Amino acid sequence: MTAAQSAAFKANGGIDPGVLSTLLLGLLFATLLLWGVWAMRTAYVGWSEQRLNQRQFLAVIVRFFAVYLVLGYFLLR
Repeated sequence: MTAAQSAAFKANGGIDPGVLSTLLLGLLFATLLLWGVWAMRTAYVGWSEQRLNQRQFLAVIVRFFAVYLVLGYFLLR
């Protein structure tokens, strides 16, 4: 953003664009972590009740970490 665009954004929105960006990224990653905990817990319950085998359980965990790493790479670089 140019200086004029940033000043206009701050004047109309009342918040600096960098602060808003940090806030939105924080909310996104917090939501992603909550979803990951829910997915891994659900997979663990399925594995402990023998509805999922160990390979499927590990696949859920690996997929979550892959999504987290890919989003982290693209959004935080």
